[in-house]
Amino acid sequence: MGEWSEYFEDFPEENPANWINGRFDPAAAARQREVEESKRKVAEESNLLHQKMVQMATDAKRNAAQRDAETRPAPDGDKKAAL
Repeated sequence: MGEWSEYFEDFPEENPANWINGRFDPAAAARQREVEESKRKVAEESNLLHQKMVQMATDAKRNAAQRDAETRPAPDGDKKAAL
């Protein structure tokens, strides 16, 4: 006997992936797989975008803190010590 894929090519009604809600419908099963793949890709891209946005926010906070530290005036005690 050959591989399962060969068997299912000869007997598509035996392939559980071709049944939708208890009804044999290979076309609907193919559409459902396409929709699920599309949703998976959208979720993956959304996750990557979210990670990028979090990284950008983290970088922006770090840059703002550095900028604030550089532009913050020295405390009064430091000015007197400098004189």
